[in-house]
Amino acid sequence: MSAQFTTRLDGPGPEREISRDIAKRGLMIAPVLVGVCTAIWGLHGTWSSLYGFALVLVNFLLSAALITMTARISLALMMGATLFGYLMRLGLILLAVLLVRHASWISLPALGLTIIVTHLGLLVWELRFVSASLAFPGLKPRNVSN
Repeated sequence: MSAQFTTRLDGPGPEREISRDIAKRGLMIAPVLVGVCTAIWGLHGTWSSLYGFALVLVNFLLSAALITMTARISLALMMGATLFGYLMRLGLILLAVLLVRHASWISLPALGLTIIVTHLGLLVWELRFVSASLAFPGLKPRNVSN
């Protein structure tokens, strides 16, 4: 078997550190978006927004776990898991929305807004804190200036 299919990563997984940082920032911003959804859609907006936040944070954490586990086996498996894991996670989000779409407590606009804004907002926000350097994989060290 060629080395490219059997090469694996044994070092620390920066993806776990990054996903935990994203989740931490998500919990910091959650009250603001939940408050906006509550103001617009009432109590249904509150529950929908909380459900959306849970979906997004679980999605990020599941993504990092999938990458961390497969990278320790082989890089080829990690690449496949990244691609097909993305499709699987999109399917899980779709399934989670379809399961509650007719529930009495759901507001689909609030849920959709939360899922979209939270995914994109947290990814853009995290860009400021991720190091694009082999010297510091993962998050930038705190003492390095922007």
